[in-house]
Amino acid sequence: MWLDPDHGPALSALPFDLVWATTWEEEANAFVAPLLGLPELPFIAWPEPRPEPGGGVFWKTPGIVAWAQGRAFAWVDDEITEADRAWVEEHHDGPALLHRVDPRRGLTAEDFAALRAWAAGLG
Repeated sequence: MWLDPDHGPALSALPFDLVWATTWEEEANAFVAPLLGLPELPFIAWPEPRPEPGGGVFWKTPGIVAWAQGRAFAWVDDEITEADRAWVEEHHDGPALLHRVDPRRGLTAEDFAALRAWAAGLG
């Protein structure tokens, strides 16, 4: 796993409440957060077995929408597809940004700019 230590301060500077939405769950706080210089963060606990919503929807999508409970959220992942965006549009009442990152490059300056711009548009 490749991690950029500069991403921690960049993530902390975003106008969001950060939450781990990783299969690492609470272990992200022990193994990933220190490498990025992030504090302990809340995390989404995934059900076992993991649900398969079908239709090409990523198994994390319903859990993230349930966690958000209608609140605005931005989700960054390398497995987001148009099927996930459509599912969120249909099942989530609040604003949502599903931002796909290229797994070969990881987070880039353009990704951070897109997140900041979306947050600014919320008013």
